[in-house]
Amino acid sequence: MDAAALDYAQKWPITGLGINSGEFKDSAHSNVLHAFIFFEIVASWAIRIFVADGVFYAELNEFFQRELANDGYSGCEVRVTPTHTNIIVRATHTQEILGVNNRRIRMLTSIVQKRFNFPEGTVELFAEKVTARGLCAVAQCESLKFKLLQGLAVRRAAYSVVRYVMESGAKGCEVIVSGKLRAARAKSMKFSEGFMLHSGNPAKEHIDFAVRHVEMKQGVLGIKVKIMLDSDPTGRLGPKTPLPDIITIRSNDAKDEAPIDGPVSESKIPAPEAADAAPAAEAAAPVEAY
Repeated sequence: MDAAALDYAQKWPITGLGINSGEFKDSAHSNVLHAFIFFEIVASWAIRIFVADGVFYAELNEFFQRELANDGYSGCEVRVTPTHTNIIVRATHTQEILGVNNRRIRMLTSIVQKRFNFPEGTVELFAEKVTARGLCAVAQCESLKFKLLQGLAVRRAAYSVVRYVMESGAKGCEVIVSGKLRAARAKSMKFSEGFMLHSGNPAKEHIDFAVRHVEMKQGVLGIKVKIMLDSDPTGRLGPKTPLPDIITIRSNDAKDEAPIDGPVSESKIPAPEAADAAPAAEAAAPVEAY
């Protein structure tokens, strides 16, 4: 057993193996210690890489929020390959992100490459247009933030966002604005419409939410937008999996039933002719003599 492993064992004792008591004489115990040290180092490096990726994404997202706020920025996605790092920027106005002759996107690529010390030619930026702007919480949050900065009233701006989201085909929408809205005392205002889930696994799949901060003269306002998406088999306008409480009734007959266009009533009471015919038949029957 080498000196480095013994020193590590004395600092970090393992119960049940007798490291501190000098019982690490044989090779079996030494191999266990080396395996423990190896997995400890691998776990620490995995945690460092995970934290570094999170910090990289947070800083990149904040940079795009500041730079592309007026272009309808709606989030980004980082895809890492063995040779390249592709960054996909989602926005409502992609042509303004590209710029004239792709000058602006090349400038953004150069800034990201120099800031995060990427090798030359290993970073590529792509602009992707948001398919349904009314169903994207980040786009609507940025739109509400822009309206508030322009001086529009809070109620009018919030209700315009809620109405636009519901007209786009969402099942529900909720907008929360908190801070110093009018008076000196801070308060929170909630604007909601439609159906909204708040807990469970369907809430993770069907709800898209975004949070933004607006720096006003009277202070900082907080904005939170939640959109309840409907299920979509294609996966473009919502999740593919339907809600668990949706019940679909299917017919077992080979022939489809005729569609019902209006209200239909059916009487289960027997007709009066049939009721009167039974006593008349009994009276007409011959009586046998005994």
